Amino acid sequence: MAFRKIMSIAQPSLQQQVQSLYSEHHGWLVGWLRKKLSCPHGAADVAQDTFVRIITSRDALFGMREPRAYLSTAAKRLLLDRARRQILERSYLAELALLADSLPGAPSPDDILMAVQALEQIATALGGLSAKARDAFLLHYLEEQPQAAVAAQLNVSTRMVQKYLVQALLACRHACPAMAA
Repeated sequence: MAFRKIMSIAQPSLQQQVQSLYSEHHGWLVGWLRKKLSCPHGAADVAQDTFVRIITSRDALFGMREPRAYLSTAAKRLLLDRARRQILERSYLAELALLADSLPGAPSPDDILMAVQALEQIATALGGLSAKARDAFLLHYLEEQPQAAVAAQLNVSTRMVQKYLVQALLACRHACPAMAA
């Protein structure tokens, strides 16, 4: 349904290009993703998200010479985003479990919803950053690595890691209105 809605807005030539790309490669992409994920439903979801991302970028179709390579690269990026989001969710749930053991009462459903929404906002903010800025944030704040270790892993200076962390924190503050208060 979302595919048709987006396509109704698209230009006719772009619409034809997308329809051709979709009809010629959708089955292949789902099969490729099924091998990666071992889950037909997850593969179908990521394939659909891949095409939606391509449609919304508009410039993606111009000059595309190797559609399967392009589709697999876009799908890999979505898989990475998905994995990062799952890491954030698991980390949050692990922290909740630790807190639940130490506190007399568990968080309310509203508190959990707000936290998950905040995590989604943070994930969106991190998605808009460069790969190195995003990785620096995740390594430093989630994996609790010192800035020097992050710098060594990313093959950049400690000063650059500090700049990446500032970029990430500013993006999170912008994406999460609650952080600005």
